[in-house]
Amino acid sequence: MIKRSVQRELIRNNLAHRTDHPTADMVYQSIREELPNISLGTVYRNLRFLVDQGDALSLKLGDGKEHFDGNVNPHFHFICTQCGCVDDIFMPSIDEICTTASKYYSGDIKGHSTYFYGTCPNCKTKH
Repeated sequence: MIKRSVQRELIRNNLAHRTDHPTADMVYQSIREELPNISLGTVYRNLRFLVDQGDALSLKLGDGKEHFDGNVNPHFHFICTQCGCVDDIFMPSIDEICTTASKYYSGDIKGHSTYFYGTCPNCKTKH
């Protein structure tokens, strides 16, 4: 049985109500408003725990930082090459890409990670 903790529940709730795909430091800054004595290490450990338990996603978005997503339902991510924002894209599955890839690879393909890149609506209207 996994011991419940106030810190973990605050972090889980913080992620669940965000769509900005924060870094651990962003979560830490936000959590400190409610729990001033929490340490950055505690936030990192609990984020790792949530990812390991399947309650959060860890995203590598190409900026050298680990980002987190509290939405573990199947979806894709769009990364703006202008401002760096990350948006969720909800669309039908493209899991058939694994079947296609397996025709060109002799190993066993278990899954895929797909990011879409381009210009977000805000940056698009600025130009």
